[in-house]
Amino acid sequence: MNVLRGWLLLAVVAMGLGGDAASAEEGRHSLVPGVDQVLFAVRQTYEDSHWYANIGYFCDDHHQKAYSGNGGPSEGRLMKLDLRTGQAAVLLDAEGGSIRDPQVHYDGKKAIFSYLKAGTDYYHLYEIRLDGSGLRQLTDGPYDDYEPAYLPDGGIVFVSTRCRSWVACWMTQVGVLYRCDADGGDIRRLSFNTAHDNTPWMLPDGRILYTRWEYVDRSQVEFHHLWTMNPDGTNQQPFYGNMHPGIVMIAAKPIPGSDEILATFSPGHGINDHRGFATIVSAKAGPDERRSARQLHGRPALIKDPYPVSQDVFLVAHGKELRRMDRSGNMQTLYTWDGDGQVYEPRAIRSRPVETVIPPRVRPQETTGQLFLADIYRSRELEGVARGEIKRLLVLEDLPKPVNFSGGPDLVSWLGQFTLNRVLGTVPVEEDGSAFFEIPAGRPIFFVALDENDLSVKRMHSFTTVMPGEVTGCVGCHEPRTNTPELGSLADVFRRNRPPHRIEPFDGFPDVLDFTRDIQPILDQHCVACHGPERREAGVLLSGDLGPVWSHSYFSLLAHLQVADGRNGLGNYPPRTIGSSASPLLEKLSGGHHEVVASPEQWRTVWLWIESGAPFAGSYAGLRNAVDQGVAGRATGRVFGENHGLLQERCGDCHALRDPQNEQGRALPFRPLVARAQRGVSREVGIHERVVIPDDPLTQFSEHILLNFSRPEKSSLLLAPLAAEAGGYESCGAIFADTNDPAYQRLLASLSQGQAELDAQPRYGAEGFVPNHQYIRELIRFGILPPSFDPSSQPLDVFRADQDYWRSLWLQPSGHDGHDGQF
Repeated sequence: MNVLRGWLLLAVVAMGLGGDAASAEEGRHSLVPGVDQVLFAVRQTYEDSHWYANIGYFCDDHHQKAYSGNGGPSEGRLMKLDLRTGQAAVLLDAEGGSIRDPQVHYDGKKAIFSYLKAGTDYYHLYEIRLDGSGLRQLTDGPYDDYEPAYLPDGGIVFVSTRCRSWVACWMTQVGVLYRCDADGGDIRRLSFNTAHDNTPWMLPDGRILYTRWEYVDRSQVEFHHLWTMNPDGTNQQPFYGNMHPGIVMIAAKPIPGSDEILATFSPGHGINDHRGFATIVSAKAGPDERRSARQLHGRPALIKDPYPVSQDVFLVAHGKELRRMDRSGNMQTLYTWDGDGQVYEPRAIRSRPVETVIPPRVRPQETTGQLFLADIYRSRELEGVARGEIKRLLVLEDLPKPVNFSGGPDLVSWLGQFTLNRVLGTVPVEEDGSAFFEIPAGRPIFFVALDENDLSVKRMHSFTTVMPGEVTGCVGCHEPRTNTPELGSLADVFRRNRPPHRIEPFDGFPDVLDFTRDIQPILDQHCVACHGPERREAGVLLSGDLGPVWSHSYFSLLAHLQVADGRNGLGNYPPRTIGSSASPLLEKLSGGHHEVVASPEQWRTVWLWIESGAPFAGSYAGLRNAVDQGVAGRATGRVFGENHGLLQERCGDCHALRDPQNEQGRALPFRPLVARAQRGVSREVGIHERVVIPDDPLTQFSEHILLNFSRPEKSSLLLAPLAAEAGGYESCGAIFADTNDPAYQRLLASLSQGQAELDAQPRYGAEGFVPNHQYIRELIRFGILPPSFDPSSQPLDVFRADQDYWRSLWLQPSGHDGHDGQF
C-alpha cells in the first residue's frame, strides 16, 4: 500500500507530553477516543462560488467543466489516516481524476464513494474495501452520481443528475436524491425537486436527512435547509428550517447518543466546497425555532464536512488540515496534507449500528398518491379569513428547466418566478376546512387557496410530492409543525371524503401560459387603443412591442402594480396579497375600468396566467444564452453610451445620467438596486426581491419602457421630448421641435441599429424565432429530439417540445420515470 507521511502533527500535544514520538501518537489517538483510523478524500477545489456547482458542465459551453479541477488534471485520492502512527495511506490514487464523498459501511470494512476517472466527465459510485482491495464500480452512464450513503435496508441513497434538469438560477445541472440496490441496480428516483438536494445521511430512526433547496413563489437565495424522507421517498418533511430565510444548511449528520445533529451552516447563499460553521441543531422545538441551532465557532475558520464521532468529539476538514473539534468549537490539527488540493470528508473507520428499517409504502404500479388536509384554517398568516371562505384549492406543478443561462429568471419573468408552473386544476375544500384528493405521483405540486369567486386567498410558497400509492397530509396551511391534527377531524376527512376527489382540470385552456401567445391578444382587443405608444394614457404602455428584454405590456403591468406575483420575496405573505385577489388587472377586465369587459374565456385566461406566476416566456426555449444576452445588452448600451453627451446636453438639467439608482434625480435610464430599501412596508424583504413603490420612476425611466426595439420611432425616449405637434408626448417639453432635430436622428439611428442586431436572430416573441443551439443540444441529449434534428431546416413547436420533455420525467407504473430510471 502506498503510504504518505503528512506533516507530523499535534506539536502542542507532543510538547505537552514531553515531546517524544510515542507520547505524540498517544495524544493524537486520545483526542478521538474509540477511533484508530480516519477515511478522507483529497482533491482540488472548483472555480465556481456556489456550493452545488461542482458537477457536469456549464450550459452555455459544454466544454467548460464545473467539477473538481474544472476539466484539467486533478489531484484526487482516497486516503486513510492512522491516528496511532500519524501515517496516511493512499487507498486509491485517481491519477488525474477526482474522488469525493466517502462513507464507511456499517461493518467498518468497506466504503462507498464517488469517483470521476481521469479523462472522463462524470462521477459514478464505487465501492472499495478499506485495505485498498476490491474496487468495483456500481453506477455508470452520462450522469453524475455523488454524495452516497448506505441505507439500512441494504440499498444506497445518493444524489444524481439523472433528473435531467438545470438549476433555475444558474448555469449548472441539478442533482436530486435517488436510490439503488447494493450492486448499483434498480435505480429509482426519490426526490422530484426542481432545485438541488444534497448530502443525504441516515438518522437513527431510519429517515434520510438531507438538504433541500427550493424557491416556489419566493427568493432563490434564502431557503436551502434540512429535510427528511423515508428511504422509499415517502413522507418528505422539513426537519429544520424552510420558514426563516438565510443559511445553507448542509452536510448534516446525527450526533451519536443524542437527538441532536451536527451540520455545516454555510453563510448566506452558501460558499463553495460546502464551507461554513459547524453548528449543532436540536429539532425538539420544531423546524422553525431559531434558538435550536448553536454555532460552535466563528471566522476565519470556515470548516467542511463535519463528522460527529461522539457527543463531544467531531472530525472536520479545514483547507489542507484534518482537525478534531469539541462542542465548544475548540480545534486541534490531526493531519496536514502537504500536496496539491485540500482535505475533504473525514469519516471514522469503525463499525456502527444499522439504523431502523422503515417498511416501504410505495406501490410502484400506481401513478397517483393521496393528500388529506385536516383544516386549512389552522394556519399562520391567515388573519381576517373567516371559516368557510375558502372553497377550493388550485393545484399547480413546478416545472424543471432543460437549460438555463443566468442567475436571474431571464425571460420567464421580471424578477418573479424562475420556473414555469403547470395548472392542473382544482379540488374542493369542505366547510370545515378539510380536503381529501388525489395528485399525480412524482411531481412537485403546490396549492393556492381560492374563495367562492376563485380569487386567491393564500399561496403555499413551497411544494410537496407524493410517491406512488402514498397517502399523506398536513394539519393546515403554513401551520406550525409542532401542531398535530385532532383525531376526530382525521376520521371525519376519511369517512366523508372517500374516495378522494380527483383534480378537475380547466378544459379548453392551456395548462402552461405564455404572455405573448395567450395574454397579449386580450390586451390588443381591450387595452391598446388607449394604452399604445400613440396615446399612452396615464403613462401606461400595453402594446406588445419588445424592449431590450420583455414586451412593454408585460413590464408595464408589473411596474404599475396591476399584477401581484411572488416578486422573489420571502413568501408566507398575508392573505390576499399575492395572485388574483391582489391583481387590479382582473377587476379592470370585469367592467371596473371604462366599461372594459373581457369575455369569460378571456378573464379565465388572464386569471390562469396570474395564478401560474405571471410568466412572460411560456417556453424554456425562450431562455437566452450568453450571446443573446450580449446582443440585448449592447443594444441598450449603445443607445445610452453612444449618446451620453447628447443626453447630458439635452436632458441633464432634469435627469441624473451618471447615477442610475438616483430616484429623486429621475435617473436616465433608472436602474434601482435590486435590494432596494422598502418604503412604508413593515416586513422583511428578500435579498433580491423586486420592490416596486407607488409612482415608481421605473414606470417612466426604465430602459424596458424607454426603448422600443420593435418600432424604434415609437420609443418613449424619442416621444417624451418630442413636440406634440410633431407627434410626440412633449412630457419633457419640446426638447425636439420635430423629428429632423439632429439629436433625435442620432438617437433613432442608435435604436434602429439595435433593432437590426436583435432582429438578426429573431427573439422569443418575435416572428421567426428559433431556439438557441443549447436548447436543441439538451433536448437531443434527453431523447426528446432525434440526433439529426436541424433547427435551421426543421420547424419546432417549442411549446410541444417542452411538454414532451416534462412528460418524459413522469413516473411510469413501474415506479421508474419515462427513461426507466436506470440509464
